[in-house]
Amino acid sequence: QVQLVESGGGLVQAGASLRLSCEASGRTFSGWPVAWFRQAPGKEREFVGGISWSGYSTRLADSVKGRFTISRDNAKSTVYLQMSSLVPEDTAIYYCAANLQSRDYSASYEYECWGQGTQVTVSS
Repeated sequence: QVQLVESGGGLVQAGASLRLSCEASGRTFSGWPVAWFRQAPGKEREFVGGISWSGYSTRLADSVKGRFTISRDNAKSTVYLQMSSLVPEDTAIYYCAANLQSRDYSASYEYECWGQGTQVTVSS
């Protein structure tokens, strides 16, 4: 059984930085593409970005380009979302999701495994 656990969320002021972690357990992690999503109250879930299984390729939503980066350490079975220059509009629950069946890490893929989410709140 695969499990993903997010951590690193919290309450910060606008302009601050946070690093979220997504740690996997249960199976070999290095072969999975992973994506980050977020969902704000009353809004639909939004794709934030994704990273290939190797970590050599990433993609980010336009709304976070230049502020967020995604990286991974397969030896630690962990994917990171580094967030900087945070704004109140970044307030949401952030989820990581793994693709266990293909190399896709796009917004449209239906990811098989999801974490429980971590809350990020940015005050103005």
